[in-house]
Amino acid sequence: MILVVVDDLAFVTADAIVRAADEVLNPVSPEMNRVDRQAGERFAALRRVSTALDAGAAVVTGGGDLAAPFVLHVVIRDRTLDTSRDVVRRALTSAWQRARDWGLDKLASPPIGAGAGQLSLEEAVELLADTFPPAGSGPPSELRIVIERDEDRAVVEGIVQRRRG
Repeated sequence: MILVVVDDLAFVTADAIVRAADEVLNPVSPEMNRVDRQAGERFAALRRVSTALDAGAAVVTGGGDLAAPFVLHVVIRDRTLDTSRDVVRRALTSAWQRARDWGLDKLASPPIGAGAGQLSLEEAVELLADTFPPAGSGPPSELRIVIERDEDRAVVEGIVQRRRG
């Protein structure tokens, strides 16, 4: 099931939030910077990596001071690859597998990869809708697409309906 909610990702109740990151798990958007600030110092320590990750990877860490106890970091760019539909698709597919491995059933995610110089809102939402596992296939079973502006809700819901229809 995919739901669209207008909220602040840092305060959404879920098993995990999905967070776009670079190869060393640094935030890749102003929204992710805000989430990191809310998550606090403990989260900053939890997301440190000893070696750079490849674009398309996904890893799980604790959520620090966030409402969600876990964070699924999706690596959507690295030193050799910029954000693209293919990279985001691979990263989301990896995230859903990590969620299954960890038994994380209810997830919350912004439109991954959307923003200036990256994907359009429509492309990002299409990728979330297209890659999220079908109902009845085990965890994860619920994805809340979290948007910041109420005026985007109808657009995002329409995209999800067309893709999952």
